[in-house]
Amino acid sequence: MSATTTARPPRPSTPRLALMVAEREIVTQVRTKSFIISTAILLAGALVAIVAGALIGGRDDATRVAVVGPVSEVVAQADGLEAVPAANEDAARAMVREGDVTAAVVPDGGVLGFRLVALDEAPGEVVATLSVAPEVELLEPSGTDAGLRYLVAFGFGLVFLMSAAGFGATIAQSTVQEKQSRIVEILLATVPSRALLAGKILGNSALAFGQTAALAAMAVLGLVLTGQDEVLAPLGAPLVWFVGFFLVGFVLLAAMYAASASLVSRLEDVNTVLTPAMMLTMIPYFGVIFFNDNATVLTVLSYVPFSAPVAMPMRMFLGEATWWEPLVALVLLLATCAAVIAAGARIYERSLLRTGPRVRLREALAADA
Repeated sequence: MSATTTARPPRPSTPRLALMVAEREIVTQVRTKSFIISTAILLAGALVAIVAGALIGGRDDATRVAVVGPVSEVVAQADGLEAVPAANEDAARAMVREGDVTAAVVPDGGVLGFRLVALDEAPGEVVATLSVAPEVELLEPSGTDAGLRYLVAFGFGLVFLMSAAGFGATIAQSTVQEKQSRIVEILLATVPSRALLAGKILGNSALAFGQTAALAAMAVLGLVLTGQDEVLAPLGAPLVWFVGFFLVGFVLLAAMYAASASLVSRLEDVNTVLTPAMMLTMIPYFGVIFFNDNATVLTVLSYVPFSAPVAMPMRMFLGEATWWEPLVALVLLLATCAAVIAAGARIYERSLLRTGPRVRLREALAADA
C-alpha cells in the first residue's frame, strides 16, 4: 500500500499577505480603548466647537432704541437695533433716563428728519448704525473673509497633523514592539518584510481615512444643524482634493515612520529616529496656518510634497489655483511617495532583524541584500 501524503496548501500571494496584515492592524487598533476614546473625543470636540462657534457668532444682542412716530422705519431697517415704540418724545426721553433703552430716535426738522437722544454720552454703536456710509469700490478685493480663511487653513492643517502624527506614531510603536519582543522573527517566517510593511501602511491608512471621514461627516452635520451650511458650498471641490492629497501624503509619511522605527530595537529610542518624520509632518500645519495670507509662500508650499496635501486644497478654496495646478502637485506627490516607499522598504527589510544598537541609515541603505 502506498502512503498518502497531504499536499501543503499554497502560500498566499504577497498582496494577499499584505491585506491580511492590514486586517490585523485594523482589528487590533479598533479594539483598543485608547482608539475608541480618542476618536469619540475628537468627534465630540469637533461638534462642540462648531456649535459653540455658531452660538457665539450668532449671538444677536440687539440694542434697544425708543422710536417715536414715523422714524420707527429708520430703526427697523437698521441691523442690530431693536425698535421700542414710545407714545411721544417725552415718553421716549423717560425711557432713556430709566435705562429701558440705550437711546431714542425722535422726529426732527433737520436734513435727516430725526435726531438721537442719549443719556450722558453718544452711543457710538447706534450712531454708526444710523449713519449713512458711502459706497466703497475695492480695486483688489480679497474675496475671502480673513477669519474664514484662517479657520479653513487651521482645519485642513490640524486634520492632517493629527492623523499623520497619531497613526504614524502607532506604526512606529508597533514596529519597535514587534522587533523588541522578537515577534517579528515569527512573522517574517511566513510574511515577507515588504508585505508586512505594506500591510501596516494600508491598515493604518484605512484607519486614518475612516477617522477623517467620520470627522468630516460630523463637521457637515454640525454646520447643517447650526444653519451654517452655506459654508459647505465653497468647500466642496477643495475637500474632494484634500481627500486625494491626504491619502497619498499619509502613505508617504507612514512609510517614513515605519522605516525610521525599524532602525531601533527599543521603544526608548523611537523619538530619536522619528524627529525628521515629525518635522515633515508639522510643516503643513504651521506653514499653511502662518502663511495663509501670503500668496507667494502658499504657492510654493502647494508644490512641496510634504505640505501640498494642505496647501493646495487651501489655495483651491481661496480661488488662487488654476485647474492644472492640483494635477501637477499630485503628480509630484505621487512620484515622491513612490521614491520614499522604495527607500523605506529597503531600510525596513534590512533593519527589521537587526537588534542591539541603532542601525545607521547609511548602513541600512548600503547593506547587501
